[in-house]
Amino acid sequence: MERALGNESAFSTLRGLVRRTRPAERCELCSAGLFGEHEHLLEPGTRKLMCTCEACSILFSNKGTKYKRVPRRVLSLPDFQLPDDKWDSLRVPIAMAFFFHSTPDNRVLAMYPSPAGATESLLPLEAWKEIEDDNRVLKQMSSDVEALLVDRIGHSRGAAPAEYFILPIDKCYELVGLIRGNWKGLSGGTEVWQKIGEFFQRVKERAQVVKGEAHA
Repeated sequence: MERALGNESAFSTLRGLVRRTRPAERCELCSAGLFGEHEHLLEPGTRKLMCTCEACSILFSNKGTKYKRVPRRVLSLPDFQLPDDKWDSLRVPIAMAFFFHSTPDNRVLAMYPSPAGATESLLPLEAWKEIEDDNRVLKQMSSDVEALLVDRIGHSRGAAPAEYFILPIDKCYELVGLIRGNWKGLSGGTEVWQKIGEFFQRVKERAQVVKGEAHA
């Protein structure tokens, strides 16, 4: 009986190991298993993200292909210059948004997360040009695949300073999905705000802080 129990315990352990080693997702190009964080490709025309392995993503590192490789860098911009009047001139209806240059549209787009998903805000180009002139780091963003993420929610409530990051575009859509999937009622509920806080904490832990380079 003791031996039988021991064998059952061993088999249970093996089954657990098999489950843990199974890939959560697969590369959409070669079907290789993907574990944890992995590479993404973006199709600019549709803004569709594809999960890929590193080997396949490297194939699209050069220009002239249908897809663009999403970079992995995260920058925190504590010296970013965006006074309240210039923020208001962008006409974004909430205090959180991300901005990226769309190659197909040939302009900068402003998107903000909402319970319905990512919503586009009409962006006055002249207002963005002034902000870009004040923050030269924005001119280093890769079109389509990197975005400026702005979090002014704490600032708008007088509770915390505004925060600015340059992020891979897939991280911005991760935030959108988090809000869409967890929002409840009119205010969102405690759970979604906790998850938003955890998201920004992960971003800060990964970010390289850029000081003195954000403004002209």
